[in-house]
Amino acid sequence: MASPVTEAEVVRVRVAGKINLALRSGPLRADGYHSLATVFQAVSLFDEVEARWAEPGRISVQVVGEQADLVPTDDSNLAIRAARLLSDLVATDPVGVDLLIRKAIPVTGGMAGGSADAAATLLACAVLWDLDVSPEEMRELGSRLGADVPFCLTGGTALGTDRGDQLAPVLSRGSYHWVLAFGEGELSTPAVFAKFDELSLAKTEHLEVPSELLNALVSGDPHALGEHLINDLQPAAIALRPELGRVLEAGTALGAVGAIVSGSGPTVAFLAANESDAVDLSVHLSSEGVCRAVKRVSGPIPGARLING
Repeated sequence: MASPVTEAEVVRVRVAGKINLALRSGPLRADGYHSLATVFQAVSLFDEVEARWAEPGRISVQVVGEQADLVPTDDSNLAIRAARLLSDLVATDPVGVDLLIRKAIPVTGGMAGGSADAAATLLACAVLWDLDVSPEEMRELGSRLGADVPFCLTGGTALGTDRGDQLAPVLSRGSYHWVLAFGEGELSTPAVFAKFDELSLAKTEHLEVPSELLNALVSGDPHALGEHLINDLQPAAIALRPELGRVLEAGTALGAVGAIVSGSGPTVAFLAANESDAVDLSVHLSSEGVCRAVKRVSGPIPGARLING
């Protein structure tokens, strides 16, 4: 393992958030998880993680940017857990790191913000500490941290099964233009799954992503894709946050060709027919007063990537 050149040596990684184009969930399993069949798409809303050498044994994190005050900086932070996992299982010499996370992906917003930061930290620390870790090993480490971490490492468009961490690439043509509506506050994934179970929304253990959705991705037709977006968790999220129903109605009335709560919410994703329509939709949705903020993004794009180092 290489030693640091200077105390200021730094590695920076940019990582994308995700939208679930389809999210099918089975009932609660004996191991405490739900079986999932989901289609992820990485979109152009980014966090950045900066990793600097620190004295051996020290792993710390500082968070700045959007909703930084909502992100824990203790051992519950997924980025700290990622660095510690890599240090414990891969590094052969004592290592340390000071992490700086610049947030733009919403916190507990259904876009895998914490998982994205964990993925970026795995890559940044592997480079900083000069570790020999294959992409397959990185994804296996990521799955130990959270079901969305492997996808955040790879990006693009992918089918996720089991807990969502078993990935297969999905053919997708063209670029899709989205308008994201961010709500006030957070909506935790465990709370949404608990409501999902309470409402008995799981219909089967044999989960399939609609073939029409996969065909739409192959064709590159946003209208066809918009018709087949599906999220089994959406009724549970709306039950916990009824205002999400009003956000969905507003965006649809303004011309979105598809609308869906992203993951466990509360972010709502609206698919536009093209970039021009996405601009118009974002302007008009902002004026409706139904959400905290609006952001235009596109996808698919790659996952965690070095931006220096």
